[in-house]
Amino acid sequence: QFEHPTGPESLRDLEKKTGQPKAVFFSAFLGLVVAVIYGVGGMKLISDLFGFVYPAYTSFKAIESSDPTDDTQWLTYWVVFSLFSIVETAMSVLVTWIPFYYMIKLSFIAWLIHPKFMGAGLVYKQVVKPFVMPHLQALEQTKPQKKEE
Repeated sequence: QFEHPTGPESLRDLEKKTGQPKAVFFSAFLGLVVAVIYGVGGMKLISDLFGFVYPAYTSFKAIESSDPTDDTQWLTYWVVFSLFSIVETAMSVLVTWIPFYYMIKLSFIAWLIHPKFMGAGLVYKQVVKPFVMPHLQALEQTKPQKKEE
């Protein structure tokens, strides 16, 4: 039987040999992963991954749960996140002039996601719904009706 080189025993051995807690090695590994991601795609990639990975994971969990409230929460998040991404892309020239933009974006996404604040629901009710619903209603009225046979 072969032991995986990153298994718990290896971490314990490393902890015993160096006298450093396992958390230090985990933090160093996490820092290395973030540095590589930053090197590949910069803060835009980090902020986009932050806005996608955890919400996608919890959305999959919400789909499998029987509670409809978490479905609504994550559908609302995806609507707000999608519109934010579209606006961000359209305004990319202006975004480059905002200092610490990606730190602000990370904070905004954390606020949208965090269950204590439910920011996505607030943004949807206060910004998205008043702007989009009149256009959706107008579109529904102009849509051709199905002919009954």
